[in-house]
Amino acid sequence: MPTTFPGSPRIIKGALVGINPIIPIPNAILFQYNPDTLTRRLEARATGGGEGSDRGEAFRLTGPPKETITLSIEIDAVDQLERSDPLAVASGISPALAALELMLYPKSATIIGNALLAQAGILEIIPPEAPLIVFVWGPQRVVPVRLTGFSITEEAYDTLLNPIRAKLELSLQVLSTADLRLLHPGYNLFMAHQIAKEVLGTANLAGNLATIGASLKLI
Repeated sequence: MPTTFPGSPRIIKGALVGINPIIPIPNAILFQYNPDTLTRRLEARATGGGEGSDRGEAFRLTGPPKETITLSIEIDAVDQLERSDPLAVASGISPALAALELMLYPKSATIIGNALLAQAGILEIIPPEAPLIVFVWGPQRVVPVRLTGFSITEEAYDTLLNPIRAKLELSLQVLSTADLRLLHPGYNLFMAHQIAKEVLGTANLAGNLATIGASLKLI
């Protein structure tokens, strides 16, 4: 939320960025207010360790863990309406909601094209590819994700019943090198994220070793 404290730092906004594989024009949905909490769940991709498995395989990993992210965001048109923004006056927050919802829709042109192909008797039609969605949460967390679903609770409306305030519960699945082909742009994006994480982990290890060393000198 905005603050009146003059020395407060400028907060980076979280965002979801959709990039269509056919028309590479990013569709950025910038969070109006960053959520106070963000829940992450990691599940190891392991080959062994269960009953009846080879004990020698217990510590082998087949890839990065499966990671899911859930978060709640709020959108409202109060600021835009106060300055009489034409788009907010005409449609409230409907454009922002539509942009987010379209991340789950195939392009209408693709649907029409596939329907015409089916009418022409072409039996094998490749399902359309969803846009690459990138979850941006600060410079050290930029990861490709699949928007698996979300709920929208509309809380207020204007006189034309356009929503002007809503809460959204988002569910994201992080796409790693285990999910993407080598030449997909999301593959390199995840690799950069993992390498940055390894650098942070090494820094933590170095700090702990220094602390342990200092503690041993006191013994």
